[in-house]
Amino acid sequence: MNRKYELVYVVSPDATEEQVADLQKQVESIVQRLEGQVEQVDNWGRRRLAYEIGRHKEGTYVLLVINGSGELMKEIDRRLKVFDIVIRHLVVRVDEQQAIVERTRAARTETSRRRRTARGLPPDRQPGEGQRGDGDDDRDDRFDMGIDM
Repeated sequence: MNRKYELVYVVSPDATEEQVADLQKQVESIVQRLEGQVEQVDNWGRRRLAYEIGRHKEGTYVLLVINGSGELMKEIDRRLKVFDIVIRHLVVRVDEQQAIVERTRAARTETSRRRRTARGLPPDRQPGEGQRGDGDDDRDDRFDMGIDM
């Protein structure tokens, strides 16, 4: 079963751009070979680390969003442990979090619709409903204490 994962790895600041690109190509080839799909690649560049890792104070951060199986992610994890230029890496399953957010949003919407119907209102908000005053007045006078300056 394919799931969505985020892979972040930090490469040693001693590594060249060519080595970082080569590592990224190797990860992408593993994904293709094990029938996964790279959805997004984002190279954040060289950044200061939150804390020292070994002797390193900086590193090059790379983020990949991957659709694939657990076996694919195990293989990538195994391979990244072997590369000397990779300081740290982390794999996080994202689809589970998105499912929780969607369930929460659906429950909240259903509760809101039920309450609105019980008060005799239409289930969904109407355009312009819930805005203070007229829509053209974007001045917030809630904190205006009657003092003109």
